[in-house]
Amino acid sequence: MAFAAINGTVLHYEYLTESKSNPVLVLVNSLGTDFRIWLPLIDELAEDWSILVYDKRGHGLSDLGTVPYSIEDHARDLIGLLKHVGVKKAAFCGLSVGGLIVQSLYKLKPELVEKLILCDTAAKVGTQESWNTRIATVQEKGLEAIADGVMKVWFTPDFHAKRKADLSGYRTMLVRQSVEGYVATCIALREADYTEDAPKIEVPTLVVVGDQDGSTPPDLVKATADLIPDAEFEIIKGSGHIPCVEQPGQLAELLADFINEE
Repeated sequence: MAFAAINGTVLHYEYLTESKSNPVLVLVNSLGTDFRIWLPLIDELAEDWSILVYDKRGHGLSDLGTVPYSIEDHARDLIGLLKHVGVKKAAFCGLSVGGLIVQSLYKLKPELVEKLILCDTAAKVGTQESWNTRIATVQEKGLEAIADGVMKVWFTPDFHAKRKADLSGYRTMLVRQSVEGYVATCIALREADYTEDAPKIEVPTLVVVGDQDGSTPPDLVKATADLIPDAEFEIIKGSGHIPCVEQPGQLAELLADFINEE
């Protein structure tokens, strides 16, 4: 385990450098998870690139930080972490809220970004009403109150039927997150909107989504892809909101092909 003091908080991270090839791949995970969701994908990719993963503030083993905070605060944390480990340029793959974080990072420091992969995310996710309802429920009843509903959008019915032990483990991951950190990131999501910024993205961008994603459905994700000049768009078959868990092989192949493109 590795920890770094960044922007007044402590972030938990791992920097896997089995490969010294360029670019570095930075993976930014979703709301209510820690970086262990990337492990199935890392198994597919670690021999090919150096990989940086971390727990954003308020998640996993990272500190809560000062609440409330914004997506830009999360992006500045990542910028600080990149400086800490000595990464000057990378490819970034952001899942769900991670996708908004990397969009924000590009807006703040485009020189850090070689390529973008936006995974099951959008320029704007959810509505004021939907986030307010979720925030109120979690504040009143805790993460347990939403866990079963979240699992239904994270994973396909096939995953629920055939991978019950895995489902239980990922459910436990969710309910053990910090309620304060989860709510603070929901507030950040509620306020974030990169619709006007997406057309300004000038680096190669791949946008992917699970065909059964109930959180950021394919049509929503495709609409963001359409905003980004020359963005590639791919649908991952047999996946819900977290393809790095459910279909890591498909996602790894898409990432490898895209990152290796000249």
